[in-house]
Amino acid sequence: MLESRFKTDLKRELEERLPGCIILPGDSSCTQGIPDILVLYKKRWAALEGKRSLTASKRPNQDYYVEKMNDMSFAAFICPENRVEVLDDLQQALSPRRATRTSIRV
Repeated sequence: MLESRFKTDLKRELEERLPGCIILPGDSSCTQGIPDILVLYKKRWAALEGKRSLTASKRPNQDYYVEKMNDMSFAAFICPENRVEVLDDLQQALSPRRATRTSIRV
């Protein structure tokens, strides 16, 4: 599968899984290695670097920025082979946390 086709399909799936999300392209011409996709969803965000396969080469600084952004929120390399796993993890990371329930006895 071509990387561009994969990214088009990925955008569609992100919009289905995260209704109302905003998907912005990353601009590696400003900062080399910045991930391809920034996903804004409610009060959370994630970054994804799309690859055509698990063995596709990485450009300079991509590992650095994916790790750094994952420490801040959620970021990952995504390709057809790991798409479902990464999207499941992303959906869980961006889901609102439920408030802790406490029992109050009077």
